[in-house]
Amino acid sequence: MKRLYRSLNKIIEAFLVLIFGLLVIDVVWQVVSRYIVGQSSSFTEEFARFALIWLTLLGATYINGMEEGHLSMDFLVSKLSPEKKRKRQRKIQWLMALFALVVMVIGGGNLVYTTSKLGQISPALNVPLGFVYSIVPVSGLIIIFFCLYHITITFSPKAHEH
Repeated sequence: MKRLYRSLNKIIEAFLVLIFGLLVIDVVWQVVSRYIVGQSSSFTEEFARFALIWLTLLGATYINGMEEGHLSMDFLVSKLSPEKKRKRQRKIQWLMALFALVVMVIGGGNLVYTTSKLGQISPALNVPLGFVYSIVPVSGLIIIFFCLYHITITFSPKAHEH
């Protein structure tokens, strides 16, 4: 499980770098085409929007994969004893996994299904919107895996015995 966890983090990290690099190139091309060439490219705004969707969701997934990498207010949790803190962290991981299942996997899967069934295509890139939105349930599944990893490995009683 640890090997899959590390591999998945590396793959997501590389994909984030790729998306961010493409986004930078896209935005630079938009500026060049608009102000130097004098005619704006039709696909750059749409690509930037889709890249930001993927960058945001994969970035949240990546941060969730890192130990305690999610945004949280831990003032009260930091005052707890190590045992209570570990139990609280496990509860938080279960809640995040539940959220990812209900909202991202089920809700996102419904979004992908609906847009695919309706045959919605993006106007400039001519890409099926079901593909663009597919990152929502995929990110949800990865977040669930990361939560289960943290529950069983990071915040388990065995992890803090030595």
